[in-house]
Amino acid sequence: MLLRTVELTKTYRGAIRANDAITLRVAAGEVVGLLGHNGAGKSTLIGQIVGLIRPTSGAIELAGRDPVADPAFARQACSTQLQAQAPLSGVTPAEAIEMIGRLRGGRRPAVRARTRQLLSALDIARWSTTNADDLSGGVRRLTAFCMAVVVPGQLVLLDEPTNDVDPIRRRLLWDQVRSLADSGHGVLVVTHNVAEAERVVDRAVVLDQGRVVAHGTPAELRAGISHSLCLEVTPSTGSALQIEEWASVTPSDAEHRMTLRLLPEDAARAAAWAQAQMAAGAIEQFSINPVSLEDVYVGLTTQTEEAGEDALVA
Repeated sequence: MLLRTVELTKTYRGAIRANDAITLRVAAGEVVGLLGHNGAGKSTLIGQIVGLIRPTSGAIELAGRDPVADPAFARQACSTQLQAQAPLSGVTPAEAIEMIGRLRGGRRPAVRARTRQLLSALDIARWSTTNADDLSGGVRRLTAFCMAVVVPGQLVLLDEPTNDVDPIRRRLLWDQVRSLADSGHGVLVVTHNVAEAERVVDRAVVLDQGRVVAHGTPAELRAGISHSLCLEVTPSTGSALQIEEWASVTPSDAEHRMTLRLLPEDAARAAAWAQAQMAAGAIEQFSINPVSLEDVYVGLTTQTEEAGEDALVA
């Protein structure tokens, strides 16, 4: 196993627990998605793995060694893209990427060739010689990704790599993430783009309030949901839908969309209900799909938030 954490905990002043007994693993050749809201402890975990943050308790094993005791080894074994934008002022993307590749021990010809390959694969070669001060946030973010993977470590740590990146280049970036694992590297990626990550990750770890609330392959996580279908409807302006007893409403980030969870045996009457609502002008469109990893994630984190609120009330 390339990375293993056991009961990893970080407590700050005031008894604030950023991480609470986190146990996870990442093998060479796999992509593990670390999912969770802001403040769930994801970035703290990244800092602990690379030796920047000392755990309060628990253990980390990285390639058979302790990164807390040997942070210099951790920095060499890991290549990291942090959540904050990389400092690029005064250099071009090509210069920044090649400089990091050389610092990580890459030979100049290989680093230069890898730099060109990454810039082309992410469709940002046109900005390779542009001063970074004149780049958009998305191109800067993609440049930072290239800096992290130009000479990748055994373990690649990516903290929100698609922030500010446009949809087309996000797909290209995910392709590169998958390629890293396919070439034998372990990848731990922190992301809010659960729907996009689902097609790339081998396993997912869901964090909420510093704790692991679920882990497994996307299929295993979806299998834990009894209502395994989703009916998504877009209500017409001003319409008040009467929800049938076979459906349960789930939270949605979309302001004008409603998501209803269904049992497979209720799919036919759900479709009939939606068609009737559309004919009556109550909804504009609908679709029935299998539950996604994003649906599972929303359900899990909502449950733990509600449990916490109940405890405060009690």
